Amino acid sequence: MTQLILVVDDEPKIVRLARDYLEKNNFRVVTAGDGQSALITARKEKPDLIILDLMLPNIDGREVCRILRKESDVPIIMLTALSEEIDQVTGLEIGADDYITKPFSPRALIARVRALLRRTTGDVKTPSMIRIGNLEIDAERYSVTYQNNPIKLTPNEFKLLQLLASHAGQTLTREQILEDIHGVASSFDRSIDSHIKKSAQKA
Repeated sequence: MTQLILVVDDEPKIVRLARDYLEKNNFRVVTAGDGQSALITARKEKPDLIILDLMLPNIDGREVCRILRKESDVPIIMLTALSEEIDQVTGLEIGADDYITKPFSPRALIARVRALLRRTTGDVKTPSMIRIGNLEIDAERYSVTYQNNPIKLTPNEFKLLQLLASHAGQTLTREQILEDIHGVASSFDRSIDSHIKKSAQKA
C-alpha cells in the first residue's frame, strides 16, 4: 500500500508545495494547519511519516512532537527556520528523527522522506545507543561522550558521527553520506569535508 505522509504547517504555500511533490512521488498525503489538528489527524490516520513545522498555532511543533513521541514511534521530520540551530537541536532532543530547513528544495524533502522511511521501516535500524571503545553516542538523548566527557556537536556533526559509527568497518561513499546528512546526494558538495574535520577535532 502507498505510504501515507502527514504534512503539518500553517503556511498554505508550504503545504501545497510539499503535498504536490509527495503525491507526484506516489505518496498519499493528509495535511493539518495547527498543532491540535495535527494530533487529531495523526491519531486518526496513523501516517507512516510526519513532516512537522516547529512554529504552529494552538500547540507548537515542539509540544506536538513530545506528545506524539509518548504515543507512537512514527518517523518525524521537523521543519525549521534557516540557520536556527537551536531549533534543530531541540527538535532532535525531543524525539524528531530528522529536520530540514525552510526554504527547502522539494527534491531534498523527497530524498529525506525516502531515506527516513528506509531507515525506520527496513530490517536494520540505527541503534539508539552506540559504543565504540571510549566513545558513546546516545541518539535518544542526542548526546556524545568520550572517556565520560561530553562533546558538543552541531546537528549535522552529530548525524555524521552517528552515521559513521553505525557503519563502523564499512566504507561509505560521499554520495551515501550526503544522502543521509543532507537528504540529496551531490558529488560537488564539499561541506561534508568540513563536518568530518570538525567532528574529528572535537573528538
